[in-house]
Amino acid sequence: MKYISLNQLRYKDSDKYEAEYRKRFNSEYAIKLDLYIHGSQAFYLETNDLLKKIIEMQRIDKEIHDLVLSLPGISVKHFTKRCLIDEIVLSNNIEGVSSTRREIEDILIELGRKNKRKRFYGLVKKYYMLMTRQDIVLDQAQDIRSLYNELVLPEVIEDDSNNAPDGKLFRKDSVTVYSPSGKTLHCGVYPESEIINSINAALHYLNNSDNELLFRISVFHYLFGYIHPFYDGNGRTSRFISSYLLSQYFEPAIAFRLSYTIKENLKEYYNAFKTCNDRFNKGDITPFIYVFFEIIEKSLYQLKDALEKRLQLLDHYSKNIPILPNVYLNGAIYSLLIQAALFSDSGISTRELIEIAEISRSTLSNRIKSIDSRLIKKNKIGTENYYSLNLQYYDTLIAAERDNSLNKSN
Repeated sequence: MKYISLNQLRYKDSDKYEAEYRKRFNSEYAIKLDLYIHGSQAFYLETNDLLKKIIEMQRIDKEIHDLVLSLPGISVKHFTKRCLIDEIVLSNNIEGVSSTRREIEDILIELGRKNKRKRFYGLVKKYYMLMTRQDIVLDQAQDIRSLYNELVLPEVIEDDSNNAPDGKLFRKDSVTVYSPSGKTLHCGVYPESEIINSINAALHYLNNSDNELLFRISVFHYLFGYIHPFYDGNGRTSRFISSYLLSQYFEPAIAFRLSYTIKENLKEYYNAFKTCNDRFNKGDITPFIYVFFEIIEKSLYQLKDALEKRLQLLDHYSKNIPILPNVYLNGAIYSLLIQAALFSDSGISTRELIEIAEISRSTLSNRIKSIDSRLIKKNKIGTENYYSLNLQYYDTLIAAERDNSLNKSN
């Protein structure tokens, strides 16, 4: 059953509007927050539909977990890195910030060198923490500011130094969010003392384990957008926090699918904010939770589909390795190159090939040279070479072998 927002109900049936609000707000399924939206106490309903969604998402996550377990470890690592790069590029893109996949990958490779002068260094470093399952403290307002400093502040200053936070922790002045046509969409919480109180109240709710985590993630994501503590960088910060929290709840790779799905459903995402920001919605955050749950569920389904397709292709190409030249010598190398082609953007590095195949650098060099140049792709990033199998050419070899077998059988 469709959940009708209160502001919609006001226009459809004004007589029922107030009664429906009181019914929802006083419901035994209502969770009330210590925050106010345009003067109305914020709340949401734990509806049966939403609880069923959680069960469905947990089911999909279990299937994803089983798929991950069936994959070679290096494939999972490469695929997660690929998704991480996508997430950063798309999260920037949503805010109109330009970044390239190569730019982000270069930073990932150089993280150990601590080249903080590189653009997006802090953003990439923080997302890498999700990949390596490191904990991030989100207890009080100061933690949000510290996260913001590392995550996006250098790029915010680079784009426009006037957008740097000028208050004790957040912005000192008011801020208005406009539509592309110039229409006012939302005015953030103001003054800064109220921003700090609101962020602390939102964090208190986020850390209250009495409530289901998926509700907490969704509600906090909305509240962060409503409070709008910074002049710029709110969206990127909020999506990172949600990605981090989702990585604690689901298979970690889901943390790197959120911005992709939000980008695909951007209109619904922004409309959900608009609906709940409306003063006539009287603090009911439930409509936003419905949309955010849909986004998370779609992310899970897309991740599952992507892994299934690659697993099928991995099985297909692995079965055909015997037709490749010098297979007795290069069988293990071929397997790694296939995985790199399917799960990585740039390929597998020389260092990884040496470590996994347990061979010397000179032996690897000789093995690579013995492979038909049409079968292998080489990519240089920095000082390191990256390799993958040319699947397009491999397909022609598989097709030729199949034709030969048919001819022989005839």
